[in-house]
Amino acid sequence: MRRLPLVIACACPILAHAAPARLSEAQVRAFAARQERAWNASDAAGFFGLFTADARFADQARAKDGRVVPYGTSTLAQARAQAERFFAGSRHRETSAIRSVRIAPDGRSAAVLADEVAEITAAGRTRRSCAETRQTVVVTPAGLRSNGQTDTQVACR
Repeated sequence: MRRLPLVIACACPILAHAAPARLSEAQVRAFAARQERAWNASDAAGFFGLFTADARFADQARAKDGRVVPYGTSTLAQARAQAERFFAGSRHRETSAIRSVRIAPDGRSAAVLADEVAEITAAGRTRRSCAETRQTVVVTPAGLRSNGQTDTQVACR
């Protein structure tokens, strides 16, 4: 029976150095689809559970002359509290179309650029909101997560 500990001791260094799998575009797109489903279900826990604890959320707008006008930045907790108020006071449906997925050379993260269109009904009025979104999806021990999101409000086409 002395061989078993020796076998385990010999195998552990090999397992510790095994290279993690590289991100694929299909994995990143599936992750973004999970985010969209959670948001559209008003599932704050599910949506914000897909972000890292240190995630930052930035809101800004693109002016008619092309300038970007910043509105502010939120922590994960601040963004979740704001989303919960939004979910409580409106009906909404958001649709995203990914424009590009750029996987980093090490395969451990990916920059995602998407266009979003939201239909929001609140206080008896329906409005349409459009944005360009950017986020970085990273590999973590808990699975894929986003380290935050920047939404740039744009004129709807």
